Amino acid sequence: MFIDRAKIYIKAGNGGDGCTSFYTEKYVPNGGPDGGDGGDGGAVIIKADAQAASLSEFRFGKHYRAEDGANGAGKNRHGKSGNDLVLRVPRGTVVRDAETGGIIADLFYENDSVTVLEGGIGGKGNARFKSARRQAPGFSQKGEPTKERSVVLELKTIADVGLVGFPNAGKSTLLSVITRANPKIANYPFTTLSPNLGVCVVNDFSFTVADIPGLIEGASDGAGLGHMFLRHVDRTRLIVHVVDIASTDGRDPISDYETVNNELFKYNPELADVPQIIALNKTDCADGQAIADFRRAVKGEIYEISGATHNGVDALVRAAAAKLATLPPPKPIDYEPFRYEEIDPNSYTVTRADDGAFVLDGALIEKLARTVVLEDRNSFMYFQRRLDTSGVTKQLRKSGIKSGDIVRILDTEFTYEE
Repeated sequence: MFIDRAKIYIKAGNGGDGCTSFYTEKYVPNGGPDGGDGGDGGAVIIKADAQAASLSEFRFGKHYRAEDGANGAGKNRHGKSGNDLVLRVPRGTVVRDAETGGIIADLFYENDSVTVLEGGIGGKGNARFKSARRQAPGFSQKGEPTKERSVVLELKTIADVGLVGFPNAGKSTLLSVITRANPKIANYPFTTLSPNLGVCVVNDFSFTVADIPGLIEGASDGAGLGHMFLRHVDRTRLIVHVVDIASTDGRDPISDYETVNNELFKYNPELADVPQIIALNKTDCADGQAIADFRRAVKGEIYEISGATHNGVDALVRAAAAKLATLPPPKPIDYEPFRYEEIDPNSYTVTRADDGAFVLDGALIEKLARTVVLEDRNSFMYFQRRLDTSGVTKQLRKSGIKSGDIVRILDTEFTYEE
């Protein structure tokens, strides 16, 4: 099944915990701290891969996690960093933040990649906390945890020419005639269920052609499958509008032409600036009056063709090639890259709970909490000094704290004393 949109949940690896250890060896008294650092967590990377054709592999797999960093160990052995998670997607995939809709990346070129989430930083081992005043620190730091995020992957097919038109207008047949593509073709008034691509060669010039399915009245508002596939026409440099001039399904060709254009321009007004060639298809079954009426009503570059007999197809292909030669090459969409907020590691807040306790929160507090071992006197003294040097204690005093008041950090409470 062709899948061109998928919502997935991704999480970078957590940082490994630092180790609390002391050097011990026979005949070596008073060994110092030798706890190693934890490894960094793996990042989540999304990369464009020429071998990927759709987002079908993300249909069932919804949660993807990079590897956590390994914990540190004694003898100053640092934990191994977690492996990065690389998710491979088709070229032309747009990565969006699911919550805001912001564009993280447009993976337009082959091998384009973006690091969506960075891994957590490994915690420091107790050897890192040794100082002249603290010879035997009995504490280490836990690894930095990471948050799970949700992103949306949207495939926007990259093709030079987009074939548009009502279902059963003959787009798939035309694609099979001018390229080596093998779309499923039948005489039924239903839309193709997935975009089909092929390469057309005219002398030494080649270009890609995509059959854009799903265009019926109301497609831009979600009718039929149009809302699923209209995004595939965004990147085309030239539109070939295929019209069933024989009215094989009883529809009016002029009305069909106007309806499809209305849906295109309603979906994306910029498509009105994309050059368009009209291909009147099934002329082998049409009468001259219908063709004449269409030419009087519609102004534009019009070619009469038959996908079944191949009449007029060569002229249409040569015209498309000549038009493309004058157009600028395709390029990625313009956007302001979305980035997940980088929290200031020294930020914190002091608030008052309903029960009167002073609540400390923020990145700095969480970082310190990962280091503190309340049962260890050295660890707790280190914690208090960091509160002092970071200005937290001063802010508590400004907030009106006094001896005997309760201070709450995460799930831990302690009594404040001057």
